[in-house]
Amino acid sequence: MNTLIDLRYHREYRARKGGHGMGKKMHGKNGEDLVIPVPVGTVIRDADTKDVIADLDGNGMEVIAARGGRGGLGNSHFATPVRQAPRFAQPGEPGEEHSLIIELKLLADIGLIGLPNAGKSTLLSAISSARPKIAEYPFTTLRPVLGVVKLEDYRSFVVADIPGLIEGAHRGVGLGFQFLRHVERTSMLLHLIDVSETGQGDPVENFKKINGEIALYNQELVRKPQSVVGTKLDIAGNGEKLDRLEQYCTRNNMDFFPVSAATGAGIKRLLSSVSGKLEAMKGKL
Repeated sequence: MNTLIDLRYHREYRARKGGHGMGKKMHGKNGEDLVIPVPVGTVIRDADTKDVIADLDGNGMEVIAARGGRGGLGNSHFATPVRQAPRFAQPGEPGEEHSLIIELKLLADIGLIGLPNAGKSTLLSAISSARPKIAEYPFTTLRPVLGVVKLEDYRSFVVADIPGLIEGAHRGVGLGFQFLRHVERTSMLLHLIDVSETGQGDPVENFKKINGEIALYNQELVRKPQSVVGTKLDIAGNGEKLDRLEQYCTRNNMDFFPVSAATGAGIKRLLSSVSGKLEAMKGKL
């Protein structure tokens, strides 16, 4: 499974009841387990306390979300040589009932973040076989899209296109924090900034806004390895925005990669750097 779409439309699950006890000291049929399949990366929380019950981040993992009730015992179970016909029995108990919040956090090596129209979907389509929706208006990506990048030396890694974030996303503005949670699963981030002459706003200020939203959502995410990618190099004009962003990255010791998904400029250098960093991270585990 790749999504939680089935749970969206099927909200209540009940396991089948067991059978009643019968004569001649026969117990009733046991109730059957109800197994609900979910994608890898699913997090289960208690709806009341918001506590995490399970984080199913590995294939084949299982968790008992609600236990069935204990079956009852007839009076013959309590019979002894002295008390051969006891007048009491043990009643069965009802099964557990819980309200749960089920959410999915995608698992990916690289997360693409940035403002809407920063070029995330275009870059993903250029480096993988993924085909996200691409258009000239913001918020064309309404759900995270995964793509597998395959390199010439048989290495590969998974990239997630995180839908565009805007100022106030940690409070639910725009597409909101429903997608910020996917950033938590990634090993490193590529922060895409539009450096074209038609791009909106100052590139350095745009960079600070997105990082500020990530920090407000979860301070730990700011500590993730992050490289800056200046996009739309083919329409950078006089390069003023490009130079300003590159100088800012140099002063702050951040890796900077100017690229053009349309022409392929800078893509090979970017992928080589990302692949090397991922290999280095795996070596430290």
